[in-house]
Amino acid sequence: QVQPAESGGGLVQPGGSLRLSCAASGDTFSRYAVGWFRQSPGKEREFVAAISRNGGATKVADSVKDRFTISRDNVKNTVYLQMINLKPEDTAVYFCGSRLGPGPTGYYVRSSSYDSWGQGTQVAVSS
Repeated sequence: QVQPAESGGGLVQPGGSLRLSCAASGDTFSRYAVGWFRQSPGKEREFVAAISRNGGATKVADSVKDRFTISRDNVKNTVYLQMINLKPEDTAVYFCGSRLGPGPTGYYVRSSSYDSWGQGTQVAVSS
């Protein structure tokens, strides 16, 4: 098992950018698919993006696909979520989850599919 840990959150003005990182320790990171989710108070955890264990396949939620990009560097054991043109509705705690990948180009879009989670990183978009 790998243990993910998120970083990179913060307060940003509307239209700004952030890059979140999900760093993993433990097992060989390239064996794991990773997903980003976010959760606002009173709302369910929402899928944001997912990436296969080799980085060759990705999925980004329709609501953010023009602004968010997911990528990974298996040498650095890190998955990134690049976010541009941030909006107030992007305000949430962002979590990354990991699970042994369903093949080199598979990924998961349901939070229940992931079995290891980080503690989350807060993103606040406000002027």
